[in-house]
Amino acid sequence: MQQKSVINDVVSYVSSSTGETFETHQAMWRAPDGAHLNLSPGSGLRRNEIVSERNSVWRYGAAIRVNGDRPVSLGEGWTPLLQSRWNDAKIAFKLEYLTPTGSFKDRGMSVMMTYLRNAGVTAILEDSSGNAGASMSAYAAAAGISCRILVPAAAPRGKVVQIEAMGADVVLVPGTRQDVADQALEEAQSMFYASHNWQPFFLEGTKTLAFEIWEQQGFEAPDAVVVPLGYGSNVLGLLLGFSELRRSGEIDRLPRIYAVQAANCAAFGAAWREGVDHEVPFTPEPTIADGIASVHPVRMKEVLSAISESGGAVITVSEDQIEAGLIGLLSQGLFVEPTSATVGGALTRLHAEGILGARESTVAILTGSGLKAPERIGEVIGRMRTKAGAR
Repeated sequence: MQQKSVINDVVSYVSSSTGETFETHQAMWRAPDGAHLNLSPGSGLRRNEIVSERNSVWRYGAAIRVNGDRPVSLGEGWTPLLQSRWNDAKIAFKLEYLTPTGSFKDRGMSVMMTYLRNAGVTAILEDSSGNAGASMSAYAAAAGISCRILVPAAAPRGKVVQIEAMGADVVLVPGTRQDVADQALEEAQSMFYASHNWQPFFLEGTKTLAFEIWEQQGFEAPDAVVVPLGYGSNVLGLLLGFSELRRSGEIDRLPRIYAVQAANCAAFGAAWREGVDHEVPFTPEPTIADGIASVHPVRMKEVLSAISESGGAVITVSEDQIEAGLIGLLSQGLFVEPTSATVGGALTRLHAEGILGARESTVAILTGSGLKAPERIGEVIGRMRTKAGAR
């Protein structure tokens, strides 16, 4: 499909396998040899370039390499940074679940959909376990782009309803999350595949998370960031954003990134333990943190490199630790889905092991709203009450 030219030449696609570059005038989702694409490095952001009257990701438009004269925006970004405590240590929770569709995906979707609309794409395909599909459905509606979204048949009903409600053509696919991704790759032969895991302009949106944390902390980078890890768009966005701030001279160091996976389905965790940057065999099991249950991540090498470069680590948490984290967050009035609660379990472990110091500046990213999974949250609360009654 030929797309019309509206994007400038400041940014190029870069093949992850060969290093070959491609112009961004024509929308692409992968290189001709099938490898995923990255974008050429950005020059960074300076505080005097922030458009402070825009309370969305587009306040950082100077560093977003997409024509944002008419952005596809629903007011995403500029989420609260809540100062709180965890295990008697100071912690700042970044409330990414307070976004238009209830998840951090809205940052990347706003930028990616703006790019695709500018490039003339009129119909798109996506696969999602829920949050990305809900976000794409909303932003496609706002952009006037039709979309078809493949969803696991076992996805929470609330997420499916949210996707359907905004006009997407929803297809429930039996089997695992990987089965859904495999079917999407087959259908991508005849429809533009706008997967947020493949299309690198999505990361131009997620990198604004780093800019926002920096600005909200008085133009300083934290010592550490703790974030759920599924396919890695938040990890990569954080590394890209903080690296650009360092490149422009606004900060002199990167925060350590602690990326959290459910132990039951931890592709990155398995590779990290082996000290390699590629997939290693592991046996996935069901997890309550379904939003990060990825078996074959697309950008494994880049994500592991980002974590390593930051001085952080991949942290795995058990189902019991996730549930305890969820109860701890709920007790503070933070109604998040179980996927976000992985950071609670990770914070407890990181503090107990002395990896996070009590006086360090730490930001924990809460990625998705509890309204996405009320039944599962209810089950956790029920189990906790049963255990308490048995004691």
